[in-house]
Amino acid sequence: MNRDTRNHALPRQKISTTVRSNIIGRLIRTAFGLGGWLAPETTAARAGRLFATPLAATRRAAGQPLPADGCRVDVDADGHSVVAYVWGEPARQPYVLFSHGWSSHGLRIDSWLPALTAAGYAVVGFDQFAHGRSPGRQTTLPGFRDHLLAVGRRFGPAAAVIGHSLGGAATMLALEAGLRADRVVLVAPAADPIDASRRFAGMIGLAAHVCRRMRAQFESRLGIRFEDMQAHTVVPHLAQPALVVHDLRDREVPWSEGERYARFWPHARLLTTDGLGHRRILDDPEVIRAGVDFIEGRTVGDRIVSTQDLPYGFA
Repeated sequence: MNRDTRNHALPRQKISTTVRSNIIGRLIRTAFGLGGWLAPETTAARAGRLFATPLAATRRAAGQPLPADGCRVDVDADGHSVVAYVWGEPARQPYVLFSHGWSSHGLRIDSWLPALTAAGYAVVGFDQFAHGRSPGRQTTLPGFRDHLLAVGRRFGPAAAVIGHSLGGAATMLALEAGLRADRVVLVAPAADPIDASRRFAGMIGLAAHVCRRMRAQFESRLGIRFEDMQAHTVVPHLAQPALVVHDLRDREVPWSEGERYARFWPHARLLTTDGLGHRRILDDPEVIRAGVDFIEGRTVGDRIVSTQDLPYGFA
């Protein structure tokens, strides 16, 4: 194949992949739509399994070499091991604990390492169950919370915890359950598992009544209500200072969910970006600088206030 032929083949390959993805998507939506009508309980269970299964890409992405000077540590969590990554000496230095998002992995903290280590912090990240190098096939938000708690117990009180996406929601729930950290940085945090389930249902063509069945099945199995994991229910009881960073054009977790954290958390501030989306925001140098400044005690972002006279505003 000559060079010109290869250059023309690439667009055709991309088009073919897009067409195949669209066809698969339509088949999935049709199957769940019909299943919700013919066998709603079984379809809800099938949707729940899909909802709790991370993308396989998380395994491949976590296969990258550890950034310089990092080491791997296995941490016991509920009778099985999760894989943690450590830079520095958390037993002797103040350390920052990182909680990654859905279908992600603990090495996503690598962009923060130079700034954090230069400021004198050790860093601990880890792969949630069913993510990265950790075992398992399925997990849930309560599972994220419990494994974050286990890593926190293993390394002791943290100077700060950084949570991205669903890892932000897990951070909130872990703090409520006793995770010890002086300060909190949440980047594009998910605030509402009910809305997340609705977005998932819309993506796969699941009817609203079947989505409700799916949530009820999770609640019965896990012993926790989705309403009890919503940010506006939990964060009013949290005392740590928090910085919430969210992008206006986030297509995966709406900016309004980050704003909800900042509005209801008593000691939270909000830093809004525009154009970074859901994933690039975690690696942005200005966001990293702001996050490290906040961890070190400097004022960053805006204080969101809410009163009867001023429902949404800045102070």
